[in-house]
Amino acid sequence: MGDKNVKSKYDEHEMRSFTRAVLTDLQALDVMLTSGQIENGVRRIGAEQEMFLIDSSMNPVPLALDVIAKAQDERLTTEIGRFNLEANLTPLEMKDDCLSRLESELSDILYKTKHAASEFGADVVLAGILPTIHGSDLTLQNLTPMPRYEEINRVVSELHGRNRLIHIKGIDELQMNVQDTSIEFCNTSFQVHLQVGGEEFATVYNWAQAAAAPILAAAVNSPLLMNSRLWHETRIALFQHATDTRSAVHRLRQQTPRVNFGERWIENSIIEELRDDAVRFRVLLTQPINEDSTAELAAGRVPNLNAWRLHNGTIWRWNRACYGIVNGKPGLRIEVRYLPAGPSIVDEVANAAFFLGLMISLPKEFGDVTRLMHFEDAKDNFFNAARYGLKSQIVWLDGESYRARRLILEQLLPLARRGLRDSGIIEGDIERFLTIIEGRVTNERTGAQWMLDSLANMDPRAKKNVRARSLTAAMKKHQEENVPVHMWGLAEIPPESEWIDNYKTVEQFMTTDLFTVGPDDVLELAANVMHWKHVRHVPVEDKKGRLVGIVSHRDVVELLALGKADLANEIAVREIMKTDLVVISPETSTLEALYLMRNKNIGCLPVVLRGRLVGLITAYDFLTVSAKLLEERLVNLASEQPGSQTKIETENERQDGNDAIDDLPNADDLGPHLLTKARQAGRGTHK
Repeated sequence: MGDKNVKSKYDEHEMRSFTRAVLTDLQALDVMLTSGQIENGVRRIGAEQEMFLIDSSMNPVPLALDVIAKAQDERLTTEIGRFNLEANLTPLEMKDDCLSRLESELSDILYKTKHAASEFGADVVLAGILPTIHGSDLTLQNLTPMPRYEEINRVVSELHGRNRLIHIKGIDELQMNVQDTSIEFCNTSFQVHLQVGGEEFATVYNWAQAAAAPILAAAVNSPLLMNSRLWHETRIALFQHATDTRSAVHRLRQQTPRVNFGERWIENSIIEELRDDAVRFRVLLTQPINEDSTAELAAGRVPNLNAWRLHNGTIWRWNRACYGIVNGKPGLRIEVRYLPAGPSIVDEVANAAFFLGLMISLPKEFGDVTRLMHFEDAKDNFFNAARYGLKSQIVWLDGESYRARRLILEQLLPLARRGLRDSGIIEGDIERFLTIIEGRVTNERTGAQWMLDSLANMDPRAKKNVRARSLTAAMKKHQEENVPVHMWGLAEIPPESEWIDNYKTVEQFMTTDLFTVGPDDVLELAANVMHWKHVRHVPVEDKKGRLVGIVSHRDVVELLALGKADLANEIAVREIMKTDLVVISPETSTLEALYLMRNKNIGCLPVVLRGRLVGLITAYDFLTVSAKLLEERLVNLASEQPGSQTKIETENERQDGNDAIDDLPNADDLGPHLLTKARQAGRGTHK
């Protein structure tokens, strides 16, 4: 758990004092390692469970502080986003029924959190990335109001600069510019801790790096972000973007980001990597330091190393070395940060069992991994696993490339079983949890693959956000049953539900797959767009992507009425496009948008973000919203507007292009080619 006690205001003297304290702590840690003071011979496990809070419509809801206050459980704490929570679980010795006890505590804390959330009409879901997150959720209003998070956001944003580009390619491609670190709100994980003796730490840590790829390949659960299908574990790419402090110059020099896998094997001691971090990454957070760690050692006391621990908490290696004191003895542990939250509690414990078993057996079976494998292969394997999951290729110890599925089933699962047995784990737990890994890998049904298969099985005509909500609802249901993901049925869109039409903002159902024209394009192109794509409105963008107008089917009809059909092949779009546009932002409420369309008597609303067109709302889109619910609310809204009508018009004459065409005098005498297109555009699907 990150230390929340940080200073948000400090001068240069305080910064230098804190930096010296970090260096002093590293000196003390080096002494403890070389003198054998770090605890050996004891293996403990622990975990941190991150989770999302959602409302009844499956969207994230910023109630973390309220839920924590209601739950009154010291294990619960905040995360950077106000719709994220974290639970810190009790450390356990790695033996006997520790895995069952870990599962039991996870179930207990999840139950208590759900119960507390229910008091606010909310619930909890485990997901690496919540499928229903929208850009409007990623604002500083949803940043948890605590100095640690506020200061991280401020400093990271200042160091990197504004306009942080998020660019991730998968099946789809996502590009977005963000102004702060709020994109980090998307990520939640299940972090596993393993205490390792000081004498063996370098060896085991290197194996944790080597084994990360196949473990991740079997655990991927984050294939979606903003309705885009990206990496099987998109968190890996996204988290690096979210907390990147490198300026353009640093990126040009290919400086290592704060979120990283590492650049080399540890040769002698973990202190090598920690020193490298201390000089490579500037201090982000400070706090008052009242301890001289070397003086504490000289006095025979165990130092807390608070300065280094705070700094280390702002460097996010996927396998991170951590320090702690248990029963008065200092210890080191490996924190596994790449595992996603979910798909279910039993899946998470299975992932932990797979990792723990391998960490015991691999060093014992093969010795020093640095003599068997190139670090570059381990790193490349890791990112391949994040991209492709069980379909990835992994270069293993013999230098041969294996498909992840084959490597896990034929070589790694037997080793993991052996490692758990050697640790004294009860046989029932070994078989239960590793059989889940075996079933998941055999069926190639990770959480990520289940999501992708579910989406592919849904009606492609359904709105993206309806599919995302259906997916999230199915995830929550299966998690409550605590069934492993390879036994889940595919998610389906329910025929009726209370949340399916609960649209809060236009971002949740606006059309984003837009066909646009330029102001200098020939009008015939716009007419063909209407005809071929069955749309009534074509946005007009300039060369810089700025919205400058809209051409509607009515504009085409009016052209025909003026007898200018023969000029359609010569007239530029700019000559008939409307430029006095009413636009809205993605955060605009659905009811506000509907009232605006009705009050202004317009058929569509462009959705604009920082001057750029990001979506379009038309009357057709509102057909997917519950008419009864909206009627009740719109009547209430309209009654608050002086002089406005309270009756919803179900027939909007401005929208009815068919009547507009048929009412024109001598319509059939007008240019038949363009008229046919105007008729067909008017009689299309009313998008």
